[in-house]
Amino acid sequence: MNTVTVKNVTIGSGSPKIIVPLVGKNESELIEEAKHLLTIDCDLVEWRVDFFDQVTNFEATAEMSKKIAEILSDKPILFTFRTKQEGGELAFTDEQYFGLYKTVIEHGAIDLLDVELFMDDTFVQETIKRAHEKAIKIVMCNHDFDQTPTKEEIVSRLCMMQEKNADICKIAVMPQSSNDVLTLLEATNEMKTKHADRPIVTMSMGQLGMVSRMCGEVFGSAMTFGVAKKASAPGQVPVAELRKILKTLAL
Repeated sequence: MNTVTVKNVTIGSGSPKIIVPLVGKNESELIEEAKHLLTIDCDLVEWRVDFFDQVTNFEATAEMSKKIAEILSDKPILFTFRTKQEGGELAFTDEQYFGLYKTVIEHGAIDLLDVELFMDDTFVQETIKRAHEKAIKIVMCNHDFDQTPTKEEIVSRLCMMQEKNADICKIAVMPQSSNDVLTLLEATNEMKTKHADRPIVTMSMGQLGMVSRMCGEVFGSAMTFGVAKKASAPGQVPVAELRKILKTLAL
């Protein structure tokens, strides 16, 4: 399997890399939160820009990304606008979503870009091309906050992300039973052993699925999300505890 290296972080080998969300609503909150993350033992930071109150001003958002990158100079920044239909804070049209991404690719300071799987493919491919020209890696993702699809469907979606030229393929699903958590883990293991030629990231959300955030090294998930102050999705574990668990479970 190919790995992905951003700054000094190599994704796809060793223990899963810990990502912490940045969810401040305005510039002062984001700067305070970014400075706090300097004290946190995480590997990457995800800026959930759909929480940002100026996100409709694309140039202001690009400028804010530079300020965040300056503070967190050693940590890779994953830039994410999570759409409303996939659990985000704000409804954006496709034109707004890809317009924001174009501006931030060209004028911002980011290392990785989150792109949702089920978006217009022409826009997606244009965005991936632009990002790759700037050496920005693509994390393609899909979220199901209602259920856990079948193992075959999970594997199919991850394979689709590879075909669309994502650098990292990510899926998050909601379990309704312990069997659903097993389905996610089985799909992860099958993807890793039979199909994946690049890092994959999988998680079963909520309290029931929390175990999936800790055992990625065993089943094949290359990153996991931890909490510094405020969670960005249900079931995220505090970073300090998560790091200890990952070390205990390291192969």
